[in-house]
Amino acid sequence: MRETPLVPRCRLGELTVVRHGQSTANAAFAAAGEDGRAPRALREAGDAAVPLSPLGVLQAERCGTLLAGRVPGADLVLCSPYRRAQETWQIMAAQVARLGRSIPPVLVDERVRDRETGVLELMTPADVRAEAPEEARRRARTGEWCYRPPGGESLADVALRVRDVLAELGAAVPGAHVLVVAHDGIAVTARHVLAGIGSPADLQRVGNASVSSWEGDGRRLRLVAFGATNHLEGLPVA
Repeated sequence: MRETPLVPRCRLGELTVVRHGQSTANAAFAAAGEDGRAPRALREAGDAAVPLSPLGVLQAERCGTLLAGRVPGADLVLCSPYRRAQETWQIMAAQVARLGRSIPPVLVDERVRDRETGVLELMTPADVRAEAPEEARRRARTGEWCYRPPGGESLADVALRVRDVLAELGAAVPGAHVLVVAHDGIAVTARHVLAGIGSPADLQRVGNASVSSWEGDGRRLRLVAFGATNHLEGLPVA
């Protein structure tokens, strides 16, 4: 019988996690499917340098409109150092300003970077099967939550750094609404951390430019929405 998880203390008033808009890598992987290979030029550029696609730009604008409509808005923005997240926030901020709202202060923190995939960086499933078949087998055996590629991180590793940054935010800005502009893995692991010790690992992913939110009561944060995309209605499906 599973016991009730031990929920961590977090004094934030509200937490919102926005995944970056569609990147050129996301578009390339979607086009490749399960059996296609990633373009060599994409892999050579490196994950941290991947920019937004044209659709990602439109998605980021919608996120900015959503933020501008919030009263009150965010008190602080925490952004990943990766290019696609930086571009997402810059477009969001420009849209917020265009709609006559004040732009909250922003901090960049490497702990909300994307999951590092080491030697498998920017490789499609077909790339991995062709170039690192033993890693493909080990990944299948280990499971996605605990699989750590050579030189990279597991989602369990990402959860540790997300746990640290959430604890520090709760202590540094109690009662504040913090907006995090980052990645799928950050939203997934934030949900796991905030669900508490003893909560099961949940691999439900979130889409590009999706919004996940938690509300606080001064002691803990409770999940309100995970991976919401209502604000993207009318845009092409990624």
